[in-house]
Amino acid sequence: MDSITLYLFLNKYLNLDVPGISVSYLEDRSIQRVHKALGLNLLQSAVRSIDENGVKHRWSKPVIIQEFGFPVLSKEIAAKIELLQNPTEKNKTVRHAIITGETGEYGGFQKDSRMKLAQKWLEKFGGYENEAEGTSYGCPNFKVSSKCCYYLKEKPCDDWAKEHNSVPYLGLMACEGGRRAKSLRVNGCNYFGESVIRSAPLAIFHRDDLLRLTLEMDALWKEKWRDEFFEKGVKEGRFSTSFQMPESIIPDIYGKIVADEYGRLHTTGAQRTGCSMCGFGIHIEKRPHRFDQLRERNEKEWEYWMYRCVTDPETGEQYGWGRVLDYVGVGWENAPDTACVGQCRIEGM
Repeated sequence: MDSITLYLFLNKYLNLDVPGISVSYLEDRSIQRVHKALGLNLLQSAVRSIDENGVKHRWSKPVIIQEFGFPVLSKEIAAKIELLQNPTEKNKTVRHAIITGETGEYGGFQKDSRMKLAQKWLEKFGGYENEAEGTSYGCPNFKVSSKCCYYLKEKPCDDWAKEHNSVPYLGLMACEGGRRAKSLRVNGCNYFGESVIRSAPLAIFHRDDLLRLTLEMDALWKEKWRDEFFEKGVKEGRFSTSFQMPESIIPDIYGKIVADEYGRLHTTGAQRTGCSMCGFGIHIEKRPHRFDQLRERNEKEWEYWMYRCVTDPETGEQYGWGRVLDYVGVGWENAPDTACVGQCRIEGM
């Protein structure tokens, strides 16, 4: 929704000619519908290989999880765990810093650097270095990785940008926290680096500000822009006259934008969205969390991701996010706020 709002603000409110780029096949269907109505360029995932017939085979969510691991906790934490799970002589110093916080000469001989994993996660994931560090941490029976974003979103967008000699506007906000917040606070809204140039016009604003702008853009959408985009889509052949244009630019997954008792705006549905299989930040969500909500929307998809999206190469056993969430202490199989697994159904009721 942040990017949808920014796209309309730039193109319609400020009258800038900015093409929209989307990898919305990863997103909820209600988001895909709005993206289609807006006429965004819908990108595919990065190419994994090209066969002898010249056919491109692309990365998919299940293949990435199977090959590299689950995206859990945060992108930064997952990257560190991935290093621990894939030791080499080259990353030996970094692995030591992740366990102890000691950076050595390369890092200025720091003793308690931010490279160190939080103790809570060292207890769960630091066991790969037990022999080298003399520790007794645990190891999970699944792989962890931060590579999914790169192959499914970042590389396709970067490739498009290079092909079209472009740099991006991004709907990022510092108030979201995490790695994004660090980057935005250090580099500002408009960043000009040696290899990266980008603009994040929403960076300094709060969630409430963004939602107020969304309501303004939505009012204009209903008043005049909706019909304009519909006529353009039909003329360009992107959809037929029978295409059901969304009544609102606010995708259904977010619910409604409403004010609390203090006048602060929030959404009644999802607060943030992303890939249906992403676990970044899941450990700090209250239930019903994103996987609970996925279960409500599409139980078959939920069942696949929770129980059988990965096959153990040694045993042939199938497992999924359920194993991961159990390990990091996030409830998922029981109904929220109960100890009951699943939900009882009585015939005729």
